[in-house]
Amino acid sequence: MTIKETGIEGLIEIFPAIFQDERGWFMESYNQDRFDAFNLNFTFVQDNLSFSKSEVLRGLHFQKKPFEQGKLIKVIHGEVLDVALDIRPDSPTFGQHYSVILSGKNQNMLYLPEGFAHGFVAIKDSYLFYKCTKTYHKDSDTGIAYNDPELAIDWNIASPVISEKDKKLQSFQSYKASIGL
Repeated sequence: MTIKETGIEGLIEIFPAIFQDERGWFMESYNQDRFDAFNLNFTFVQDNLSFSKSEVLRGLHFQKKPFEQGKLIKVIHGEVLDVALDIRPDSPTFGQHYSVILSGKNQNMLYLPEGFAHGFVAIKDSYLFYKCTKTYHKDSDTGIAYNDPELAIDWNIASPVISEKDKKLQSFQSYKASIGL
């Protein structure tokens, strides 16, 4: 596997080794020893699988302290524009985001450490699989509006399909006020 640094501390793109022949292909999506060799020492406690139809936008979601989740995200089938927003107040890249296309074709993955908000828009009907470092905690589940003008995230879609919950997410300014910034 190879690792690509994103310019935001702790946020990395991972490209697993894929073995192909005339029958198809094989890959390890996770191997603790290989991750340890790259100093990617995570303990995952929950796996999630979701399906999103084309043009569905989810996010930007996160869990409040002390329930923050690190996530290893992979598209099994389809293609998404995946976005990670650094919401760690002491980070030099606080408020910056990173966008990447994750696809079943490329099999690339994105690791978001704790302290990131996460969102994606499905470019095609897509199945996402992600491993989490902490379990889901409903009372700490929250997020930041995907279309906040201060963040200026280019989702590359004019009219995404958004849940009622996501339409009510707070602004980035409100989030900053909630953590004393």
